[in-house]
Amino acid sequence: PFILRRTKEQVAKDLPDKTESILWCSMHAHQKMVYDEISEQIRSNIFSDIKDKGLGKSKLAVLQGIMKLRQVCNTPLLLPIEEQQNCKESIKTEMLLNELQNILGAHKAIVFSQFSSMLDLLSAECDKKGISYFHFDGQTPPAKRAEMVAAFQNEVSETHLFLISLKAGNTGLTLTAADYVFLFDPWWNTAIEQQAIDRTHRIGQTKNVFAYKLICKDTIEEKIIQLQLRKKKLAEELVTEDDGFVKSLTEEDVAYLFG
Repeated sequence: PFILRRTKEQVAKDLPDKTESILWCSMHAHQKMVYDEISEQIRSNIFSDIKDKGLGKSKLAVLQGIMKLRQVCNTPLLLPIEEQQNCKESIKTEMLLNELQNILGAHKAIVFSQFSSMLDLLSAECDKKGISYFHFDGQTPPAKRAEMVAAFQNEVSETHLFLISLKAGNTGLTLTAADYVFLFDPWWNTAIEQQAIDRTHRIGQTKNVFAYKLICKDTIEEKIIQLQLRKKKLAEELVTEDDGFVKSLTEEDVAYLFG
């Protein structure tokens, strides 16, 4: 029933600064159209479920609805083919690649995504741009992960980008060679997000660390950020809050998320 811990601030007081910011993304017309149409469908279905079954029995539908809208924010290509509406636009991918092209060479960067299929799409875009990268997710064997981490940490390595799935790479890694971190699709589990960022911001880091969350404006992602702030105390008290956060949603919260 008890957890004993020392915070990083207590044991590593000489660490360089860490700056966390939001990169706001505004969807282009086609992607926004797909988002609005799917949002309307989900909103109608969820509110109908809640009316018929009550919120308690509709939590899974709420979670699935949130997940689908987050996928559209990343790119409609994550949806089933029949729902993509031939839309290949991804404002986040566009902005991320612009940022990477500006910093890679002088800096090393890590990109985290919760969706392994999103990392595959980003890998393909990096190939088109001639950007060298390492990439692993939950399916990558431990020995291969260790090999890539060692290569990335090597000062003479010419590969300055690491694509990592959020949960596969949020603990047990030291990646202090990087000083830029991008959370491609932030989730409300702030503990996992911080653990991911802190793969770089830990003992051994000598440079200031810059961490960015890519958030689509006027979407459920922006509302999740606001809801995080409202429920900050709950998020801080839970060790792993994925289930706790969903269970804590009220009908008012759901109306806000999908309104």
